[in-house]
Parts: sequence; structure tokens; C-alpha cells
Amino acid sequence: MSKPFASSTDLAAKTETLEVLADGVYALTAEGDPNVGAFEGEDFLVCIEARATPAAARDWLARLREHTDKPVRYLVLTHYHAVRVLGASAFDAEHIVASETTRKLIEERGEQDWASELGRMPRLFKQAEGVPGLTWPTQTFAERHRIELGGDRGALELQFCGRGHTAGDIVVWHDKSKTLFAGDLVEAEAALYTGDAFHFDWSGATLDRVKAFRAQILVGGRGRVARGTEACDAAIEQTREFLRTMIAQVGRVHAAGGGLREAFAAAHDALAPKFGRWPIFEHCLPFDVQRVWDELDGIDWPRIWTMERDREVWAQLQD
Repeated sequence: MSKPFASSTDLAAKTETLEVLADGVYALTAEGDPNVGAFEGEDFLVCIEARATPAAARDWLARLREHTDKPVRYLVLTHYHAVRVLGASAFDAEHIVASETTRKLIEERGEQDWASELGRMPRLFKQAEGVPGLTWPTQTFAERHRIELGGDRGALELQFCGRGHTAGDIVVWHDKSKTLFAGDLVEAEAALYTGDAFHFDWSGATLDRVKAFRAQILVGGRGRVARGTEACDAAIEQTREFLRTMIAQVGRVHAAGGGLREAFAAAHDALAPKFGRWPIFEHCLPFDVQRVWDELDGIDWPRIWTMERDREVWAQLQD
């Protein structure tokens, strides 16, 4: 295969930036690596996402401890992917919260996803040997869950907005600061990974529900923090544009009786001028196109990615 596999050769360290978004509201971004965050309750913390390993999570917690020494009571996971969840043990959280569907996905494909993502993005798995096993939520919910922060700090609303990046994504809304952690349902100038996605749902009603929060601060799964309603809307709409461009280009080739390789080339040509400079664009697109193709073939529930399937699809779609 002519191109290095996925992000296997992306080994350069990224600059991490901790931002205080509002009183007791934090986000850590890292030049397109997965974002994490936290909210201060009256006497506890709610952390958002866990990173890929306990060692990577401890690096984030050390930065957070420069601002607060409150214990972590809740760890919220927006979805099941390994780079978001396998560092959970570092938080010593009383409760690990996720959607019911996310728990089902961990049961169904957690082990395969772990191996797949380690192969695709080895740099994110700092001291991978320290991962004690799959991360299991201790609290799950179907549609909505509320966490009271206490005092005058307001509450967090955890909500399932519809199928999107996975079947079980949730967002975290803090009405007091108008801050939305959108997980990988929204990326701000970072490429989308859609290998487990529901493109038609996501690009329509799901993003409409995300936009309806009218966030003034939006932290996507990757990329910079969007500030101001206009910037938040722009992040949502560029996510939608990426999805709909893929649907249109892959759909055109599929309808004409073409093949997957032709569909990949069409999607790449259409997306690259605007999105090609974004982090992990080249890494993600082969897997994204394969999933769109599967949906057009009538495969509603995403097929499980394994190390072997990863390599097979990658090799099929490279020059």
C-alpha cells in the first residue's frame, strides 16, 4: 500500500491548550486530537470524556488540578470509541455515565474497536499497557439525564439527539453558561470520522436538534472551541456540509453502478479543497466512504471494524 496506514506515522506531539470557558467550565484542546472537558459542581467535578489511556487521562487531570482540587464524581462519555473511554480508571469517578446504546455498543464491539483504534492512532495510546480493560458505564439512560451541580452552578442536561457519529451519541448542555459539549457529532475544523455513523440521520434531524440548543460556546469532539452563536452554528453547518457532500458524491457513483474506489475518488475530490487540510482527513475518509456505501447498500447497523477489515479497506482505496 502506497500511503502509510491511517495515522500510524503521525507521531509528533500536539500542543495542548486548557481554556476556561466560563466560571468552573474547562476544555482541553490539542490541535485536532480528541477534546476533553470538565464542569465544577459545588463540591465535585463532572469530567467529559476519558482519553485513550489512564496515562493520557492523568496528563489532562494534572492540568485541571491547576484550577481545582475537587474530586471527580461523574465521568460522562459521549460515545463508545476507544480513544474517548479507555482512560476512565484514572478519574476514580463515583459514576461513569453514558447512553444505554453506548453500553450495548461496548458489549457488541468494544474489544474490536480497541484493537482497531490502537492500530490506527498509536500516538494517542500513551502507555497502552496501563489500560485495565474495557470501560463500562455505571449509569445509563435512554434519552435524557440531569446532573445537578449544586449551589448556583446550575445543572447539566445530557441528551440523546438522534443517531449520528454512532448509534448512541449524547451531548452535554450547561444552560447557565450556554456551553455545549457535542462529542463527535460536531467538529470545528477537524475531519469527521464516520465509520460507525448514520449519515442520513446525522446530517438532518440529529444536527438540527444539536443546533436548537443555540449554544454560545461549543466544544466539538476535535478542533477549536467555537465561541458565539454564529461560530457555533458555523461548526454545526460545516459538519453537515462534510456529511452531505459525502452522501452526494458516494450516492452518485453508487446509483450509476460504479464501484467503491470510484466513490472514494469522487468524495475525495469534492471534499479536499475545503476540508483536506483538516486533521485526520486522509486517515478517516476511506472508512467514511465505506460506511456511506454500506448505508446505500441497505446495511443500517454498522459493520464492526477489526484490524483486518481496517487494512483491507485502506488498501482497496489507496493508489
